[in-house]
Amino acid sequence: MKNRILIISIAAFFSLAFAKAQRGARVGYIDMEYILESVPEYQEASKQLEQKMQKWKGEIDQMANEISRMKASLQNEQVLLTKELIEEKEEDIALKEQELAEYQQKRFGAQGDFLLQKQQLIQPVQDQVFNEIQKIGKQRKYDFLVDSSDIALLYSAERHDLSDQVLRAIGRAGKKREADQKQEDKAEPYLSVQEAEQKEEKEQAREDKKEEMQQVISDRDAARNEQKRIRDSTRAVKAAEYKERRDKMLEDRKQRRDSIIEVRAAAVAKRKEEAEARKAENNKKSSPDGE
Repeated sequence: MKNRILIISIAAFFSLAFAKAQRGARVGYIDMEYILESVPEYQEASKQLEQKMQKWKGEIDQMANEISRMKASLQNEQVLLTKELIEEKEEDIALKEQELAEYQQKRFGAQGDFLLQKQQLIQPVQDQVFNEIQKIGKQRKYDFLVDSSDIALLYSAERHDLSDQVLRAIGRAGKKREADQKQEDKAEPYLSVQEAEQKEEKEQAREDKKEEMQQVISDRDAARNEQKRIRDSTRAVKAAEYKERRDKMLEDRKQRRDSIIEVRAAAVAKRKEEAEARKAENNKKSSPDGE
């Protein structure tokens, strides 16, 4: 299905290109993967995202290993536990599995931290790249610019590859931003009332968007922390009840064992006493005085 869609897309593109060719259409291409991997900001953002992803995966692995240990422990102790204690341990395991699923959703779900962090770290760089591509396309009057990393170009002359031009434009834009920032640091230029209001509105919009994103994350974490607190409290109560029942079971078992040992010891002592009595009686009968 995916290959079919790709073929249709390529066919549609070249159909349009052919139609444009009747009036001398200009077609160029870029390699988006090559461009992004060559942008330092993208590399740094990808590195930060990868570090966070590995940290979250490590935490997920730890939770999964703990669940495996709990299951193995239950399997080993099952023959010694009552039905009630077995059900209690199974509930604890189910609760841990639920926590694992919720944590996976929190980190890697559709509204998870991974996508939010990706949007915060990588999206600005991608937007910058797309803006430069649009500028070059308009300045050089290209009718089409395609991404060679998405479409399999069977052949294209190297002169139509604009990837390096995009990178140079990004580099110049970055230097210009640095120079503008230094200039702003040296002296704040005079702004008209309207310009000052527009600048303030833009800065406020950025701050509002940032605060909104942080508030979403904060509210979500607060709700999850409250759920975790309730689960931990419930688990602590259950753990205390489980320990009390288990200690009582072990104490009852010890008392029964001690009682059995005492009964057996008393029986052995009685049999020994009876044996000694019979032996004494036999000795008495077999002695000359007993005849």
